[in-house]
Amino acid sequence: MSMKMKIEGAGDIERALGALARGTAKGATRRAMKKALQPVARAAEGSPFVIAVTSKLAPRQKGRARGDRGRSKLAMYVGPVQQDGSHAPEAHLIEFGTGDRYHKSGKYVGAVMADPFMRPAWDANRERVLSILKREIWAEIEKTVERERRKAAGGSK
Repeated sequence: MSMKMKIEGAGDIERALGALARGTAKGATRRAMKKALQPVARAAEGSPFVIAVTSKLAPRQKGRARGDRGRSKLAMYVGPVQQDGSHAPEAHLIEFGTGDRYHKSGKYVGAVMADPFMRPAWDANRERVLSILKREIWAEIEKTVERERRKAAGGSK
């Protein structure tokens, strides 16, 4: 599921990021997003899965978490992963449950009741994520500008 959020002052953030090199801006944004999504990850920790915040999944899973990639787009994944860092393929069965399941032979093998862990974690923290993101993105921009200023001045602190 992908979600879009409106951030007050987003135009100012976009202009400030636009003044930075594209890779630098993406790095700053990625670091801010990773910090902002930590409350969601912590809230989902009671689930039977390891919960991670990452922009990278194992190669065969990249398209799922990063969806419609473009030069100016950045996506972060917060959710269940396996030990190798790939998406946990059975997690949706726990989150959403299943209907009645049958083998090809017709044998009934049960159903799984929904036991959501990610959606409640997101719902409980979405406003907090937004406020952290606003604060952290500006902090990252300021740090980056300061680093570039020091670098241009000859590396002195």
